Amino acid sequence: MRIPRPQLSYSNVIATIALFIALGGAAVAAGLPKKSVGAKQLKPGAVTTKALHRKAVTSGKIAPQAVTAGKLGPFAVLPGNLGNGIISGEKLADGAVIASKIKNGVITTGKLSNGIVNTGKLGDGAVTSVKLADGAVTPGKLSPGVIGQLLSTLKSGETLRGVFDLGGTVPAGASGDTTRSAVSFQFPLGSAPTVTVLQPGQTTTNCGGLGGGNNQTPQATGGNLCVYIAEKADLDETTPLGVENNTRLGFGLVAKAKDPGPYYTFGQWAVTAP
Repeated sequence: MRIPRPQLSYSNVIATIALFIALGGAAVAAGLPKKSVGAKQLKPGAVTTKALHRKAVTSGKIAPQAVTAGKLGPFAVLPGNLGNGIISGEKLADGAVIASKIKNGVITTGKLSNGIVNTGKLGDGAVTSVKLADGAVTPGKLSPGVIGQLLSTLKSGETLRGVFDLGGTVPAGASGDTTRSAVSFQFPLGSAPTVTVLQPGQTTTNCGGLGGGNNQTPQATGGNLCVYIAEKADLDETTPLGVENNTRLGFGLVAKAKDPGPYYTFGQWAVTAP
């Protein structure tokens, strides 16, 4: 009796070869020794993000300067991640530190360089009397002019001005009553001035009259004291008003009555330092 043999076909051959390769490949893969797959065995791009274990990439695995600005996500670098002193002046962009970024009280005296706060940085009224140390305002800090004169004589060409008023009443039956007054200069002169007493409306070369608003700016040239009578009543015609004790510190006035009853005189004066 003859036993029939199976017939080989193309599909049977291909299926047998495929099975052999599959079983052989699995055996090869299962039999790879440890640490036998290195960088050369990996195709470019073979290790994807999903293939990386969590926390697989540690700081020691990152090459120097590998993490650039474009690799940082929003809020990735927090204050706690920055070492002390890590952000130096060179790391700050121009205009990066603005007023709103500075906390109150952060900029203390020790943070300011010498001479950094100049006049232009002071607000109006910033320097008050309580901010001035005792003895801080010395003569050298006073500007030339009126305040400086407190410490010396009236400067050449500068003028002092003022008013005078004197008079009295002569009892009935009496005559020759005299009244006196004195004027002290706010600032002393270097020497006694030349005196000129002027009647109402009178002027001279050295005493140019009452100028300014409402005729309240009496004039005097350098080295002269001009006494302008504005009004007078019942004064002696010979010496209606005289100047006595004329010094660099001031002068005295004397008025003499003509008849019994009230008498007076008043006006303005000006003195200019020679």
